[in-house]
Amino acid sequence: MANSSVVPSAYLQGLVPAVPEWLNKGDNAWQMVSAALVGMQGMPGLVILYAGLVKKKWALNSAFMALFAFAAVMPCWVLWAYKMSFGEKLLPFWGKAGLAVSQDYLIPQTVLLSTQYKNITAAATPLYPTATMVFFQYAFAAVTVILLAGSVLGRMSIRAWMAFVPLWITFSYTVGAFSVWGGGFLFQWGVMDYSGGYVVHLASGAAGFTAAYWVGPRSREDREEFPPNNLLLALAGAGILWMGWTGFNGGDPFSANKI
Repeated sequence: MANSSVVPSAYLQGLVPAVPEWLNKGDNAWQMVSAALVGMQGMPGLVILYAGLVKKKWALNSAFMALFAFAAVMPCWVLWAYKMSFGEKLLPFWGKAGLAVSQDYLIPQTVLLSTQYKNITAAATPLYPTATMVFFQYAFAAVTVILLAGSVLGRMSIRAWMAFVPLWITFSYTVGAFSVWGGGFLFQWGVMDYSGGYVVHLASGAAGFTAAYWVGPRSREDREEFPPNNLLLALAGAGILWMGWTGFNGGDPFSANKI
């Protein structure tokens, strides 16, 4: 039987530090908590908010649309979309697609390229690994597409939504994220987005309006009578969404600092 008390000799000799010098445990812990709070805005927050607001016959479909988006964004994010949003420049509005799943990429200290402005080459280096930043930014991407879902509840089938989510994350969200947060052309023009006013809210609102236009109105029956399924459920979801902003705004300084 293996002895659980045995520690690899490399750690005993100090060759492989368990806690690297650049890692700030407080910053890392707060960033992970912030990511979890943002994630809770989408699931369960918007899942139960939507289920409570819509007509009873649409409750399950609406809740699952939000839940599916929360789940489906993750593989898209780590397989190609994170680097399209925060990776090397491909176009002025797009980064190069690539994997963000290997230990070689996730374990080292994260670097934020968005601070490279004009001739200034300095980049921000938060005191935690890239894995933490990938998770934090995933939560933002997921909640953005779930916010968009509110425009098409009762209008779109779940099958159409399952195709829409990865396409929108790939060809719309990544463009906005790289253009502002990834050091793209809007950032170079001096556009600043502290907490998603453009990348999250404007993008989801404009996309939701456009999607609702192209999908078309709800049925005449639903337009004439659309009683909410459960207002208490909707209020509970709104409360979770509200409290989640503690992490949405609180995590944006990328450290546990006075901001």
